[in-house]
Amino acid sequence: MSDIFNLVCPSCSVTNRIAVARLGDNPKCGKCHSPLFNGHPTELNPETFAKHIVRNDIPVLVDFWAPWCGPCRQMAPAFAQAAAQLEPQVRFAKVDTEAHQTIGAQYNIRSIPTMAMFRGGQEIGRVSGAMSAADIVRWVKSQLL
Repeated sequence: MSDIFNLVCPSCSVTNRIAVARLGDNPKCGKCHSPLFNGHPTELNPETFAKHIVRNDIPVLVDFWAPWCGPCRQMAPAFAQAAAQLEPQVRFAKVDTEAHQTIGAQYNIRSIPTMAMFRGGQEIGRVSGAMSAADIVRWVKSQLL
């Protein structure tokens, strides 16, 4: 494992190089000075999606959702709670499949909510259906083994 990680800023999408030993020290973006981890999922769009999936050296968990989806809205607080628990080991992100249909089509999202885990630009796991925060944390940990 390298001693340096690349982390994409959730605010400005600039890639930052951070020493692994400093991940827990509330690192800030070198460009916009925003925290690189804020305990909240990052909203992604077609312009930022690939950069976050490919350039982050930590796994990225993406929640594919839509505003009209009741189970998606029900799961949103649990997803945010899981983000607060698992950062900085995992980056949490959300994609509105209604607003960004090309991303949902590219990843063959057939039902929502669907969560997909990415590492190094590759999908390593997927699960569909609303989950509690504890279930999300448990599922993420099972994907990282």
